[in-house]
Amino acid sequence: MNDVQATVGANKALAPGGAAPPPRIDEVGADSSAIATDIDRLFHAMVGQFTAGLSPAAIGLAFDDWFRHLLMAPARRLVLLEKGFDRQQRFLRYLAAVMVDPDTPPCIAPLPQDRRFDGAGWREWPFNIIHQGFLLHQQWLHNVTTGVRGVSPHHEQVVAFVSRQLLDTVSPVNFLATNPDVLAATVRERGANLVRGFTHFASDLASAATGRATPDTGQFLPGREVAATPGKVVFKNRLIELIQYAPATAEVRAEPLLFVPAWIMKYYILDLSPHNSLVKYLVDRGHTVFMISWHNPASTDRNLDMDAYLHAVLDALRAVEAIVPGQKIHAAGYCLGGTLLTMAAAWLAQMPGQPVLASLTLLAAQTDFTEAGELSLFIDDSQLAYLDDIMWSRGFLDTRQMSGAFQLLRSNDLVWSRVVNEYLMGRDPAMTDLMAWNADTTRMPYKMHSEYLQRFFLQNDLFQGRCVVDGTAVAISNIDAPMFVVATEADHVAPWRSVYKINLAADAEVSFVLTNGGHNAGIVSEPGHHDRRYRLARRREGERYIDPDAWRKLTPVVEGSWWSAWIDWLDRLSTGCGAPPAMGLPGQQAASLAAAPGQYVFEH
Repeated sequence: MNDVQATVGANKALAPGGAAPPPRIDEVGADSSAIATDIDRLFHAMVGQFTAGLSPAAIGLAFDDWFRHLLMAPARRLVLLEKGFDRQQRFLRYLAAVMVDPDTPPCIAPLPQDRRFDGAGWREWPFNIIHQGFLLHQQWLHNVTTGVRGVSPHHEQVVAFVSRQLLDTVSPVNFLATNPDVLAATVRERGANLVRGFTHFASDLASAATGRATPDTGQFLPGREVAATPGKVVFKNRLIELIQYAPATAEVRAEPLLFVPAWIMKYYILDLSPHNSLVKYLVDRGHTVFMISWHNPASTDRNLDMDAYLHAVLDALRAVEAIVPGQKIHAAGYCLGGTLLTMAAAWLAQMPGQPVLASLTLLAAQTDFTEAGELSLFIDDSQLAYLDDIMWSRGFLDTRQMSGAFQLLRSNDLVWSRVVNEYLMGRDPAMTDLMAWNADTTRMPYKMHSEYLQRFFLQNDLFQGRCVVDGTAVAISNIDAPMFVVATEADHVAPWRSVYKINLAADAEVSFVLTNGGHNAGIVSEPGHHDRRYRLARRREGERYIDPDAWRKLTPVVEGSWWSAWIDWLDRLSTGCGAPPAMGLPGQQAASLAAAPGQYVFEH
C-alpha cells in the first residue's frame, strides 16, 4: 500500500460510522466561490449600464499593453515628441499666414469621411484656427496610439478607438461657442433653436430615465407604411412566425423562397416601403416568398440557445416543404440569419430525408469571423465575460447595449451629429423608413448570444468545421447548392473581405456580388435607386481561388441594382412556372390565418 492509500485508509478509519471522507482541497469553499461569482456578475451588470456594455478591464488591459511597450521604446517617444513639435510649428506658421491673408489654404485637411468642418463658416476667423488646431491634435493622437512595436493589434485598435472617442467629445463642432453654424442659427432665430434643443434633450433624458427605448418612428408603422406586403402567418411557435406572402401573378416559379432575417432586428428590413421592399419585388416577379419573423425575447427566454434558433429555421423549412410539396427551396439569409442558415444548409446537406435546398443566398452574412470588422473591438475574452454577466443578470442583451456599441462605432454620425442637429440647432429628428426600422430594436436571449459570441467570434467554429448540430459536426464544404453571396463595400458589421472568405470554404458554385453602400443600405438597393452599382463574378465548382483584392480588380462594375441580377440568377435555377400554392399548411383554413405582419413584429 502506498502512502496515499494509507492516508485515505486512515481518514476512513477515523470517520465515525464509516462517514464519507472530508472534501478534497479543491472542493473546500466551492459554495462560497459560486456566491462570490454571482455577486461579481451583479456588480458587472450594474457597472455595464454606465459603460455602454464596454468592459473597463478590457480597456485597461489594452492601455496597459500600449503604455508598457511605449515606455520601453525611448526612440519612439522621441519621434512622437518631434512630430508634436512639427505640428505645433505648422500651426503657428498657419496662424501667422492667416493674420496676413484670411484666404490662406488650410494646413491640414480632415479625413475623407469626416464632414464636420465642411461648412463655409469654418473658413472664417477664428473658427479656421480652432478647427485646424483640433485636426492637428487628432493626427498627432493617432500617431501616439498606433505603430508602437509589440502591442497586440487588438489592443492597438482599442486604444486608438477609445482615444478617438475621448477626443471627439471635445470637438469644436459640439459646442455653441466654437461652432459657427450654431452661432449663426442662434443669432438668426434669437435663441429659439436652443429652446427647441433643450426640449429635445429633456425628452431624451426622460426616455432614458424611464427605460423607454422606442423612439417615435413617425408615420412608418409595420403593416401600414412598412412591412405591408399582403400575406398570412401560416406557422407559429415560441420563437418564430412564418409569413407566406400572397401571390401577385397568375403563375409563380415552381421553387419557393424562404428568408431567414437576423434576429438582432425586426425582419422588415427586407419588406420596407412598397418602393424598396425586396419581398414585394420578388412577389411581383412571380416568386412564392416566405419570411421568418422572430419573437422578441424577454427574461423568461434566457435559456433559448443556438440550437433553438437553428431548429426554428429547420421548422420553417419543413413548413415551406409541406405547403409547396415536391419542390426544392431557395433559402436566403441576412446578416446573422445568413450565418444560421449556412449552419442549417450544411446539416441538411448530409441528412437524407430533410428539405432540399435549390440555392443558398447570403446577404451581408459572415461565415468566417477572423476579420469581424470594427465589431471586433468589442470581442475578446475579457469583454465577452463582462457582456455575459450583463446578459446573465437580465436574461437577455438589452437593446441599449447593442445600439450603444453600434453608435460608438459611428459616433460622429450617430451621436455627435445628433447632439448638434437636435440639441444645438433645435431641428426635429429626421425619420425615413430605414431609420424607423433601425430604431425598432430587439433583444437577444442570454444563452444564445453567449454561445454565438463564443462559438463564432472567439472560436470560429463554423468556418473551422467544429460546429455541431444535433451531435453531428457540419462543414460548409458539404453544401452542394449553388450560392449567391452579397457583400457591401462600406460594411462595418460584416466587412466584404470577410464575407468573401466563403470562397475558401465552399466547394459549390459561388456567385459573389460586391455592391456599394453599407450593411443595410447596400442590401436595400432597389432598381432606380440613385448611384447604385455592383460587381458580380461566378466561381464555378473546382475553379481556383482568387484573393479578394485581385477579384475586385478583375471584376467590372455594373451600374444599377444587384436585385435584378439576383432575380435573373434565381430564374435560371427555376424548373418552370405553375399555379400559386395554397395559402397555409394542408388542412388549415385560410380564413383562420392571421394577416401579415403577424404579432411578433409588434413585440417591444
